[in-house]
Amino acid sequence: MMKLISKQPSKRIFSGIQPTGNLHLGNYLGAIKNWVNLQEEISSIFSIVDLHAITVPQNPLKLKASTREVTAAIIAAGINTEKSILFNQSSVKEHSELAWILNCVCRIGWLNRMTQFKEKAGKNRENATVGLYSYPVLMSADILLYRATHVPVGEDQKQHIELARNIATSFNSMFDSKSKDFFCLPEPQILGPGTRVMSLRDGTKKMSKSDPSDASRINLTDTKDDIFNKIKKAKTDSNPLPATIKELEKRPEASNLLKIYSSLSDEDLQKTLDSFAGKGFSYFKPKLIELAVEILNPISSEMRYLLKDPVEIDKILVKGKGKAQKIAEKVLKDIKNLVGLIH
Repeated sequence: MMKLISKQPSKRIFSGIQPTGNLHLGNYLGAIKNWVNLQEEISSIFSIVDLHAITVPQNPLKLKASTREVTAAIIAAGINTEKSILFNQSSVKEHSELAWILNCVCRIGWLNRMTQFKEKAGKNRENATVGLYSYPVLMSADILLYRATHVPVGEDQKQHIELARNIATSFNSMFDSKSKDFFCLPEPQILGPGTRVMSLRDGTKKMSKSDPSDASRINLTDTKDDIFNKIKKAKTDSNPLPATIKELEKRPEASNLLKIYSSLSDEDLQKTLDSFAGKGFSYFKPKLIELAVEILNPISSEMRYLLKDPVEIDKILVKGKGKAQKIAEKVLKDIKNLVGLIH
């Protein structure tokens, strides 16, 4: 059996976030907040996935600024770069190298089933880039390069984790014929009631930085006044707040605001309902505003402080790159040996 130099960790998480600017409450509750909690108990690797960002056209200067902004947001939210590894994806060349190897393992039929490509390409499918089509393979490379066991993701990314599992299984079968287990099968982690935060203007649509209305989202850079005004004007209905989760099913705006409160307060959704059942939004919204300001204002303030020194942010990313590359180099060497590549 071929001697391997990398070791499969008992538990390790990898997760990434695109540097497309305007990080919002959905990014915080759906990803970053969970990262902060997970780093206390699990070996954690987090990446600003700038190679994913360029699957659609980007302004080069804005991309660099956004990468620093997202780094600042992650640190301001509580990621400890002494405990966790934080780096920008493109700085570790092994991501791209492994993506090509996995492109030669992945099947076209698997990629044809990826719903996000269909959504993003829309009617212009023939004009979409190969990068947009194959970026789920790069995402698989991001995960498998560190032999991650768990991946914190939103509900809409579960399909991509399934692809990573399919690629890992296929690779093991093709190249690791003796042990069949070089890659473990990563498990998606979908945590908390705020994993899918919806628009403040339409509770049936996901909160998005691409929404033309800034009032649809709470940005992590928003001031106290911004947060106050956006929640105050958030769409609601005329009924009192319900007592059970089942009653929320046909009330998307009420459901969204209550889930936001629940996630910000780290309490079970039913407990939040118990606190506000029978109350009107005129009572609930001020409570939500108070909580949102308490949690988010310190993050936005720290972000602004960190962004005053972009050189220091770059130093943090370089330090993280060094830690990530130590792991990535060993894993890729093993992969090249298994595939039969001389290096």
